[in-house]
Amino acid sequence: MRHATPRPSRLLHRLRRGGRIRLERRWQPPTGLRQIPGRPRLWAGASPQPDPLPDELPGLGKRSEELARLEAVLFLAREPLSTRRLAKLAGLSDGTRARALVRDLNRLFESSGTAFRVEQIAGGFQLLTRAAFGPWVRRLLGTPAETRLSAAALETLAIVAYRQPVTRAEVEAIRGVGCEEMLRQLLEREFLAIGGRTEDLGRPNVYVTSRRFLQAFGLARIEDLPPLEPPGAPAPP
Repeated sequence: MRHATPRPSRLLHRLRRGGRIRLERRWQPPTGLRQIPGRPRLWAGASPQPDPLPDELPGLGKRSEELARLEAVLFLAREPLSTRRLAKLAGLSDGTRARALVRDLNRLFESSGTAFRVEQIAGGFQLLTRAAFGPWVRRLLGTPAETRLSAAALETLAIVAYRQPVTRAEVEAIRGVGCEEMLRQLLEREFLAIGGRTEDLGRPNVYVTSRRFLQAFGLARIEDLPPLEPPGAPAPP
């Protein structure tokens, strides 16, 4: 039987005699390998690089790679993120660039009629459902009774929000009833925080609202609270 290719022993014999073996195909390196300069026999794996995003993603309108990264970060964030934090997570140059891209993203949301919008709350930015879709979202998520604030707790929280920093005695003077238990509950649920002590006798604690308060009520800062109506003013229609 004749072999299509020389046997290993014959190959070695021809090499020892100085013969040359003709290769039918030239060897090609596997995908992802690169030759090291100056070392022709050494090859190294190329560092994996993500494929760049196109200028326009099908079905999503015009989104640059930067804008797409920012949107992905906001989609996954569970709390408001500052512009500096957004820039770091999305690989942007700085917070100013992040703020500009947030405006661009909101314009895209407005033009496409999506149910979402990036809102500035609690000192940062967060992707939220528009208020108009609140009833449908609440049906899906539900709100356990234990997470709701009672009327007394809301009244106490409102006094602290508008009069902060305020002591327990000042809150009780306005409400006309004891507020120790209400203040304790609001502290446990992180709507309030201890902001220090006064120089009065006994150095009582003063209470202030927390970042969670701003987040829960959709406020960027405490100055965004609606103004108080003067006593005797007619109720809005």
